[in-house]
Amino acid sequence: MPAIAAVRAAVRGRHRPLVLIDGPSGSGKSTLADALLARWPGAPPSLVRLDDVYPGWHGLDRASRMLADSLVAPWRRGVAARSPRWDWGERAAASPQSVRPGSALLIEGCGAFAVADEATPATRIWVEAADGIRRRRALERDGGAYDAYWEIWDLQWRAYVRRCGPRPLADVLLRVSHLD
Repeated sequence: MPAIAAVRAAVRGRHRPLVLIDGPSGSGKSTLADALLARWPGAPPSLVRLDDVYPGWHGLDRASRMLADSLVAPWRRGVAARSPRWDWGERAAASPQSVRPGSALLIEGCGAFAVADEATPATRIWVEAADGIRRRRALERDGGAYDAYWEIWDLQWRAYVRRCGPRPLADVLLRVSHLD
């Protein structure tokens, strides 16, 4: 898979790399993260999925700020870190995920680039797809549970993109051009 090779080349030689996978909903970020995890050389990285962190359907920006403080900052100092988690069924905070110090860290999800400032050494991967493809993939993936929230989420996503301009920060750009 050329995408995996590109990411592996981008992190080669980095001690404890931080890999951020960002892009719009339904573009293939989770699929890429799973493939990276399966093919990671050596000890696998800790994986944090923003879908497990967002505090509800209005939480895109808040999740990024929470991870910057509770996860990325301590992880960079080489100490144990914790990722907040959200229980979607209960609509409440869940027990945090512990992240071991010393491991590589992979964070994937909408808004992932915002968990670290531009000066933070990280490999930034942008995954994108046409709006029609990504909408169909996202809505089919969640079996109707996401349908009522698509517009709410997409408005947050577009506001994040306007405010932060994340795409030009990418070290690796992947464009999905078909449905899986």
